[in-house]
Amino acid sequence: MVSALIVYGTRLGTTASTAEEIGKVLREEGLEVRVVDAKKEKVKDVAGYNLVIVGSGIAMGKWTSEPEDFLKRFREELAGKKVALFVSCGSASPSPTAKPEALALAKKNYLDDKAALYGLSPVALGFFGAAYDYNNMPWWASMFMNAAKKDFIASGAKETKPGLYDSRDWDAIRSWARELAARARSP
Repeated sequence: MVSALIVYGTRLGTTASTAEEIGKVLREEGLEVRVVDAKKEKVKDVAGYNLVIVGSGIAMGKWTSEPEDFLKRFREELAGKKVALFVSCGSASPSPTAKPEALALAKKNYLDDKAALYGLSPVALGFFGAAYDYNNMPWWASMFMNAAKKDFIASGAKETKPGLYDSRDWDAIRSWARELAARARSP
């Protein structure tokens, strides 16, 4: 059976729910899947996995430290494996004011450059939107985010429960996961 490891880092939970959904779809596609929150659990070995997916939330232009540490620690082993990277970030959220070149630059910075830094040739790169929980963010973040809230809502972010706005395209995330499953099964 083809097995996949999903290792992620999250600050406020968006990347966790994205990773869990990717894992669910991969299981539906027949893969054996292990999903790991890198903050809570340290992976000891990647040898038994055909596919390794590493994801992070982006804040202040940076990955969370735990998946970054995972990439550093397993750099050599990952170079010989099928690897996919994904990020959940506001830069990937739809916006009426977003410029295509800004989206391309964010994707390059958060995914292409990260892969290059660790000598990886990913089979897929996922650039997914964010969710903002105005009930559960630090005061300094809420000051910045309150100023952007109107644009975020205008861009199509849906309030999924009071104070929680989600801009992720779940169909795109599921489609990406199905494509990953096919790549994991191919020689």
